[in-house]
Amino acid sequence: MPAYRYCPQCGEPLEVLPLSGRDRTACVAHACGFVHWDNPLPVLAAVVEYDGKLLLARNAAWPEGMFALVTGFLERGETPEQGVARELKEETNLDAQSVALIGVYEFMRKNELIIAYHVRATGTIALSEELLEYRLVEPEKMRVWNAGTGFAVADWLAARGHPVRFFDRQSGQDIDDPRQAPQPGTPGGLQYRL
Repeated sequence: MPAYRYCPQCGEPLEVLPLSGRDRTACVAHACGFVHWDNPLPVLAAVVEYDGKLLLARNAAWPEGMFALVTGFLERGETPEQGVARELKEETNLDAQSVALIGVYEFMRKNELIIAYHVRATGTIALSEELLEYRLVEPEKMRVWNAGTGFAVADWLAARGHPVRFFDRQSGQDIDDPRQAPQPGTPGGLQYRL
């Protein structure tokens, strides 16, 4: 189902047309030219290091026990580094002392492109109304979710020599590292590689 049924510029009905090698939702009204490209949104994620531990937060809309990184959308007129520092301040009241790129990760399920940073933070934690609670986890005790920002945490842990333990969010069970290709001749294994 298309994101738009009517053109946000002229109000005419939209149609699915082949454009630039893909089917796109577009306006066929003469002289309008609107195309909904549906490109991924840039999302910022912070692997927050606070007092030697990693800060995880629970969004108010999430079930109990579900924690993740501080994330947010990049806003017009700011660099990704400024944006991740702003999100950290808005959501936790912490100040970013240093911001270093970890990597860029796909999150196709939500049509997002995650730009992940390691942020060393100071200050006193005071959560925004968007967050219900937080946890501080020692890096060597961290268990990593197998999607989106979890891969940024895994890369950060591995780069510092910490163990990387993935778990399945549905079952809670530890799983093999999904970043690794299955070895030939091993039973089972994963069906994809990132």
